[in-house]
Amino acid sequence: MSVIDWTVLILTLVVIVVYGIYKSRGAQNIKGYLLGNQSLPWYHVCLSVMATQASAITFLSAPGLAYSSGMSFVQFYFGVPLAMIVLCITFVPIFHRLKVYTAYEYLEQRFDLKTRALTAFLFLVQRGLSTGITIYAPSIILSTILNINTTYTTLFIGSLVVFYTVYGGTKAVSYTQMLQMSIIFCGLFAAGIMVVHLLPADIGFVKAISIAGKMGRANAIDFTFDPNNQYTVWTGLVGGFFLQLSYFGTDQSQVGRYLSGASISQSRLGLLMNGLVKIPMQFLILLIGILVFTFYQYNKPPIFFNSFELSKLENSKYNPELNKIKADYDKAFEEKQVEVNKMNSALDKDDRLLIDQQRKALQLADEKEKSIRKQATDLMVKNDEHANTKDNNYIFLSFVTQYLPQGLIGLLIAIIFLASMGSTASALNSLASTTVIDIYKRLIKKDGSDHEYLQASRLATVFWGVICVIMALYASKIGNLLEAVNILGSYIYGTILGVFLVAFYVRHVNGRAVFFAALATELVIVIIGKLDLVAYLWLNIIGCLLVVLLSVIIQSTMKKPKIVEENNNV
Repeated sequence: MSVIDWTVLILTLVVIVVYGIYKSRGAQNIKGYLLGNQSLPWYHVCLSVMATQASAITFLSAPGLAYSSGMSFVQFYFGVPLAMIVLCITFVPIFHRLKVYTAYEYLEQRFDLKTRALTAFLFLVQRGLSTGITIYAPSIILSTILNINTTYTTLFIGSLVVFYTVYGGTKAVSYTQMLQMSIIFCGLFAAGIMVVHLLPADIGFVKAISIAGKMGRANAIDFTFDPNNQYTVWTGLVGGFFLQLSYFGTDQSQVGRYLSGASISQSRLGLLMNGLVKIPMQFLILLIGILVFTFYQYNKPPIFFNSFELSKLENSKYNPELNKIKADYDKAFEEKQVEVNKMNSALDKDDRLLIDQQRKALQLADEKEKSIRKQATDLMVKNDEHANTKDNNYIFLSFVTQYLPQGLIGLLIAIIFLASMGSTASALNSLASTTVIDIYKRLIKKDGSDHEYLQASRLATVFWGVICVIMALYASKIGNLLEAVNILGSYIYGTILGVFLVAFYVRHVNGRAVFFAALATELVIVIIGKLDLVAYLWLNIIGCLLVVLLSVIIQSTMKKPKIVEENNNV
């Protein structure tokens, strides 16, 4: 990167961190540290909720996912607006009226301590693992720019986020997230314009989308009902709805965001706006990915986008074999360009027969290019069995650093850093609050002072920061980071959501029944997931419904079932 880009990057990061610390000064008690004194307006809530979900993974992996397999991932978010409506009607008023710090406090009031502890434990496992993945994402950037191992960059990024989260708590997180999302929207819009600008003069926006579509990349909507297809309208509306409902309704990283709202109405409005904006934002990010795909039909892409792994192979004894593969790759790209130009001509003439012929020719050329890339990755493994052969997360980053103008490169890389900082800070804050409120305060030190709990929250933040950084060091082996986070969530979120739905709506079930139902369900979900019996989004609805069903069955077998009354404040 140029001096201008480094200046933009460093200045943006420094301003964000200093601004967050300044706005959060004076957090002297646990309510101020964990909930920001419940004083934030709806737009803070909205942007904070969005920033928590939109991590660096979103801006690194989503364009790469669209580049590789198309727009179908946008269907994953179709359940978000429906989930926001249900949350506003049910979850938000209950949590606000009970004046809880975490979602899991309610479960002890409704059921018992062991049910509260189980759901808190499941959350800590899931969020701890996934936060490690979100820390790893921006370390990819520094690794690519500096051409050093991701281990060192992961340690740096993790330390930076832990510092200002420990100092400022929820207010630091929320205020920085508001500024982060403002910069992110501007940067994404600029990136989209620049991709189109860099295309050949006769290839406008519409034709770029058409070419990507003819090569199978504009497949945004799929109405087929196939339980093994990861992304369809049905998996998004049904499986996605249950995943989003559990994520926003029971994951403390999100619950903590809207519990910081100044009132029930402010929290509701923030969530509803998030539901309206989320799908268009994700569509734009994926759209940038397929525009980059079209760009690389006219400009030769690297044979492997992870330059660090590629350089290791280039400096090995296998370099002569790699050069032969590169020569084949160059020839395949030239052949594909001929077919792309023929497709251009067919689109100009609107010749349907010729367009269909060229579609098949382009798809064959694309497959040939992929097979040559596969030869290169096989050679990487031959050179180093621990080599990271998944370069999906490096596609957009490679494009940004090689083709965008000075200044904008620094801004876009800053955006990816900001997204990571926002989501990671929210996660660390939620891990700390759950650890202190649901474990430490409830089971270890019940009569501590407010200052002691505040210090415990800071120490818990440091502890989880260390754990998450350790997890991040192992994240390079898991493929596309965006899918990995959602797959991990699908193993746990359905079970947690089922527990909450029983708590809200199945009044005759007690804590013992739902506790054993949740344990049995989690075992079943892990088995189904490991056997890969259905697309991962369906695990959310299976887990949720199984908890409800099993808890009712278990309760019916118990002697003298008792009616469990909800807290009078609900």
